[in-house]
Parts: sequence; C-alpha cells; structure tokens
Amino acid sequence: MTDKARAFAALHRPGAPLILFNVWDAGTARAVAEAGAPALATGSWSVAAAQGFTDAESLPLDLAIANAERVVRAVEVPVSIDFEGGYAVEPDRLASNMKRLAATGAVGCNFEDQVIGGEGIHPLALQCERIRAARAAAGPDFFLNARTDIFLKAPRETHDAAMVEQALERGRAYAEAGASGFFVPGLADLDLLGRVCEGSPLPVNFMAFPGAPSTAEVSAAGVARISHGPFPYRAMLNALKQAAEVVYG
Repeated sequence: MTDKARAFAALHRPGAPLILFNVWDAGTARAVAEAGAPALATGSWSVAAAQGFTDAESLPLDLAIANAERVVRAVEVPVSIDFEGGYAVEPDRLASNMKRLAATGAVGCNFEDQVIGGEGIHPLALQCERIRAARAAAGPDFFLNARTDIFLKAPRETHDAAMVEQALERGRAYAEAGASGFFVPGLADLDLLGRVCEGSPLPVNFMAFPGAPSTAEVSAAGVARISHGPFPYRAMLNALKQAAEVVYG
C-alpha cells in the first residue's frame, strides 16, 4: 500500500494535474481503470445515490467501508475514497473511522470541513485537530485531501480575494496539521483559482462541472488535481434513462 500511496502522491503535479473521473462501485472502477486512468477516486454523492441514499453521510458507515473495499479490490491502480467528514466530529471517533478506511487498502481520502447535517464549516482549530487525528490514524503516506467548503457554500458571484485569503489561511493550517492536498470545490474563477494555487503549500484540487473552465485553463492556473465529482454518475443516469425511454416509448 505504501508504494501505491507514494505513486498516487507523485501524480499530483501543478500544471499537469491528475484527472480523476469519479467512480462509485467496483464495476465503474474497473471500467474507468480499463479506460486508462492512472488512479481512481470515488464521489460520495454518487456512492450514496447508487445505494439509494442521499449525500452527507446518509449512507451507513459500514456500507461506505464495504463499498470502498470492493472498489479497491476491483482494480490495480491507487484508489482514493471520498470520506466526507469522516463520519464523526470528535477526533477520537474520527481516528477510529479513518483506521477502518485505511485498512481497505485505499491510498487516501477526501476530508471536508463543512459541518455535516449542520450549518457552515468547522472552526479552524477544531478542523486542524481533526486532521491531526486522521493523519495519526491513517499513517504517514495516506493522501489526506483536505477540502474546504468556503467557496461551495457561497454563490459564485460572491467569490473574491477576501475569500481566497480565508481559504489560504485554512490551507496553510491544514498543511501544518498533516494534510497532503487542498481541495477547493466551487471555485471556478481562474484568477482566484490561480491565487489559491500560488499561495497554497499543498497541491490544489479543482472540481470540474458542466460549464466550468476547461482542463487546459485550470491546468494553466496551477492545479495539481481535477475531480469530476458526481457528474459522471449524473451523465450515466441520464444516458440510462434515455435508453429506457427508447425501449418503453
């Protein structure tokens, strides 16, 4: 697992980013790996929806862990799991959950700072304590992709330099606490994204979405990782529905 984790980390190159076309089960993992993906990542929204649940940790933890294990076993490439908020607020419980996730063979995870089931994001000091607990539990090579929801929770037209500074304060603190990467979903302004990439001590993760800047544009801004989130699942579901409508139409 250590070799895979190190190989996964090495794929994060600013300007030449790792592209992750997010999967949700063993079957989609195999399909995307066979398409040539050097690594895989799940998306929590897609994993939950495929099992009949909503996002925000509604999928029971045992099912989330079992699905992660099946995805990891289905492919040879490194796999990162979207673990949302770690299914716990308290660092001790979080550490226990992280140990279970690392034991699946996953090389890393997304770990977000929003309050699951509540409002806003966790205070900086608490989130850093949670990151330290996650790092200690998962091991030194586990790629802990620290996500901030500062931009995702605000309308896109309100994104500005002040929010970039707030995000960078978190990015620097998360790096000191032991994070491996910095995920800023919702941020699509190329100038602001470039400022985040320039100021972040961690490789920056961009989330692609329909209508977002192109891969070339965000690569030029300095991102090291591009995720596709729930959008592959939504595209698949739409294609399936259209195919079914032909049959039943």
